Amino acid sequence: MKNTRIAPSLLSADFTKLADEIEMINQSDADYLHLDIMDGLFVPNITFGWPIIKQINTICQKPLDVHLMIEKPERYISEFAEAGADILTVHYEASTHLHRTVAAIKEAGMKAGVAINPHSPVSLLSEITGDVDLVLIMSVNPGFGGQAFIVNSLKKIAEVRRIFSENNDTVLIEVDGGVNLENASEIIEAGADILVAGNAVFKSANPMETIFQFKNL
Repeated sequence: MKNTRIAPSLLSADFTKLADEIEMINQSDADYLHLDIMDGLFVPNITFGWPIIKQINTICQKPLDVHLMIEKPERYISEFAEAGADILTVHYEASTHLHRTVAAIKEAGMKAGVAINPHSPVSLLSEITGDVDLVLIMSVNPGFGGQAFIVNSLKKIAEVRRIFSENNDTVLIEVDGGVNLENASEIIEAGADILVAGNAVFKSANPMETIFQFKNL
């Protein structure tokens, strides 16, 4: 049975009870806590930055999976490292000098991820297959939670695995957007290693049980 990893997205949590929500994640079977950073420029929404992550890191016992949906992410690599990010993912579409950015993330002591939007072909990643630890496939257009899963993302998962198979067969494939218990099995079968789940976890009647169900599909 495949060891699928679950990364609940804090963006869907109740921010009036943030400490309680994080403690629930600590007690759950979740593998990571996924943190979406948006700047209102690269995507039409604004969330939070490294000062909040630094506070989250003081109480969260899971690795912090930080997803930068911001322009020129290379400007803030050291700040997110100091705040406690374990994985730092930048968008292909937002980073002009991607090799340099990925190298800087690793030099700062974090694992490096690259995300691609739904309209971006997987072939764009062919020149960095040996450099990244994680590929994040956006299965919705980034910027807001609660969107429906784009079915074509299933083909992209398999294509990432094929393109990376020669140079980096240990790369982790993460899928973010519209993931729920109804489609998770199909996403896993396509080759995903990490499922990011926001509303499916935090809006459920029993988030810890929902995480358990994800882990045991």
